[in-house]
Amino acid sequence: MKTALRNNFSEIGRKSAYTLTEIMVATALFSLVVLGTVGANIFGLRLYGITKAKLGASDEARGAISRLVNEVRSAKSVRVGIGSLTGFTNIPMGEVQAGNALQIYPTTNTASYIRYFWDSADSRFKRTTDAGGSSIVVANFISNQVVFRAEDHLGHVLTTGQNNRVIDLKLEFFQIQYPIVNIGPGGLFDYYKLETRITRRALE
Repeated sequence: MKTALRNNFSEIGRKSAYTLTEIMVATALFSLVVLGTVGANIFGLRLYGITKAKLGASDEARGAISRLVNEVRSAKSVRVGIGSLTGFTNIPMGEVQAGNALQIYPTTNTASYIRYFWDSADSRFKRTTDAGGSSIVVANFISNQVVFRAEDHLGHVLTTGQNNRVIDLKLEFFQIQYPIVNIGPGGLFDYYKLETRITRRALE
């Protein structure tokens, strides 16, 4: 009887056990699932890194541009021209109102001004005032020389001193400012541009 029971248990064990082929197939399928999960996770992390870098690019510039927007909106008058830390020249009437600088006059006193300009010496976008001979950096790594344009409501660049002009600001970055990361083959990344249009609140 003991021999019969032992034989029965042996038959049950043989019937319930996996063959080597079944184990190999199951292991291969499990490995594929694990590799697919790990690959999808790595791809997600890379995509997150790229997105984070682009969303985090030039945070300080965006904050400073918010300041510029508020200053233009509350200004008494604004002028587009060619400027630097030491001087500013208006674009003459009859010529395309586009240049590297914007002079903002908060009041009717033209001796009091705020100037934003692109500096060709270091490719930086800067801000200065009549209060002193220094400037602060608003944005780094700017490639376009023509930063400001005066436009009408349809987006056409003006050649006159139209009162209800729209100020177009465009900054084209040739390197992501923060964080510094390599994106894509050779460290290249998609074209990055920051653009906004501003009008004064009070028109005369």
